[in-house]
Amino acid sequence: MRRLKTYAAKEKLLRHVRRQRLKYIAVLPSLITILNGVCGFASIIFAAKAAFAKAGYMLLLAMGADVLDGRLARMSRTTSSFGGQLDSLCDVISFGVAPAFLTVKVMEYCLDFADIGQVFENFFHSFIWLAAAAYISCAAIRLARFNVENIEDESSHMSFIGLPSPAAAGVIISLVLFQQESLPELLQTEKHTRFYLFCEATLIYALPFIAIGLAVLMVSRIRYPHILNQYIRGKKPFAHFIRALLLAGLIIWSRQAALVFIFCGFAISGFLKWFYYKVVRSKPFVQPISGLPAFARPDNLNQTDIGGQNGDIQ
Repeated sequence: MRRLKTYAAKEKLLRHVRRQRLKYIAVLPSLITILNGVCGFASIIFAAKAAFAKAGYMLLLAMGADVLDGRLARMSRTTSSFGGQLDSLCDVISFGVAPAFLTVKVMEYCLDFADIGQVFENFFHSFIWLAAAAYISCAAIRLARFNVENIEDESSHMSFIGLPSPAAAGVIISLVLFQQESLPELLQTEKHTRFYLFCEATLIYALPFIAIGLAVLMVSRIRYPHILNQYIRGKKPFAHFIRALLLAGLIIWSRQAALVFIFCGFAISGFLKWFYYKVVRSKPFVQPISGLPAFARPDNLNQTDIGGQNGDIQ
């Protein structure tokens, strides 16, 4: 009798597993999502070989694949939970592990040629790994939280809670590309050599601190706009078109400088807006009563005099 009950329970479990088995997936969006992860892996390989510019461009290609796979899935109406989970797994590689590894290798490569003392070098090596670990951890938390809170309706994606992981990776990529390609070209002459070394050292040594700041922004509740849905899709004010033209001109002039402006400006803008509304604007202005004339004291003012129809201090 016990054997029959065990057999029946096993058959029930097998039937449940068969019902949960994945049978159909969207092939083309899934292939592009896999391309995202492969580009992230290629970036790690290039960074390990000290080809930092190639590693950065691989991550930019991964960003393009990340945008394209979701767009194709929504256009073909083949969005699924499988696609969302696969996308997050590839994003952890491309926008979590790869940028952190790139930061570590760039820093280690520069420290090998720097004469900063053994004690400080050991401390900085430990700090680099701590910053990279914090970045990877927060990127994974950010993606997991997005999967739980995400709504598949595209019309609801007008903003993100926390800095998106591709944008965080873009900050690191843009700074590395600027240091590898644009900075040497801008300061080619011999008289600028010392200034170039100063700028390069400042940029490189700031990377671990920037990585920690990006990690905090990713897991924060600061709201960031969805650029495509808010500023590009549909009919927009004419000023948006002028800004897009100026940005296109900047990209034509120097793509590395444009990447720094776009990614760093996007990351900083959300924090500055949050700081303004939460810290600066939330503090009411209080006028000292002792210095007011008699006709301007609060007992002689009505609500309209203080701040309009609602009585708010303007």
